[in-house]
Amino acid sequence: LFRAMGNTLFIVICSVIIIVVVGAMAAYPLSRHATRKNKWILTVVVGVMMVPQLSVLVPLYKEMVALGGINKFWGIIIVSATFHLPLAIYMYTNFIGTVPRELDDAALIDGCSRLQVFFRIILPSLKATTTSIIILTGVGIWNDYQFQLYFLQKPALRTITLAITTFFTDTKQDMGAAAAAAFIVVLPPVIMYIVLQKYFVKGAMDSAVK
Repeated sequence: LFRAMGNTLFIVICSVIIIVVVGAMAAYPLSRHATRKNKWILTVVVGVMMVPQLSVLVPLYKEMVALGGINKFWGIIIVSATFHLPLAIYMYTNFIGTVPRELDDAALIDGCSRLQVFFRIILPSLKATTTSIIILTGVGIWNDYQFQLYFLQKPALRTITLAITTFFTDTKQDMGAAAAAAFIVVLPPVIMYIVLQKYFVKGAMDSAVK
């Protein structure tokens, strides 16, 4: 069970890092350059959020088989990050629009490049949004079952949701062990929320005002 928790934690951390960095970098030009093309791209990104995961599972599985991503952590990390990126891009795009452009201009005048402006000015200004994205996407990946069931088939690579299913077989059902495991599984997301609660609430309130 603890090995499964370690596997899940590794997948969540790597996926969330990709989601935060790529999502914020993708949202920056979409927010700062509100052209018709960028608005169309943002609309497509929002539309991707409405696509059910099961509807693309078969072609996605075939593609991952061709790439050699089955029973590999990098395969499930890429898949998990990809399906949670639209939410991050959408949230970051809205919040970056609230950051004054004058900060960008001042940093450019001082000699910063666009990349330095992003990492030194924009990203630190989005702590509340980043916290909200970490909690929402992290919990979603932590509780994922569909993708992990098909892409992680080796027992040594089981995640926490797959490990709990082993308590239920055709011959027996260990409800006590399953309940204890479920309680242990719930603890990390709860602790994460308690630690980041202040920033999460602020991000949610800012989103409501926006």
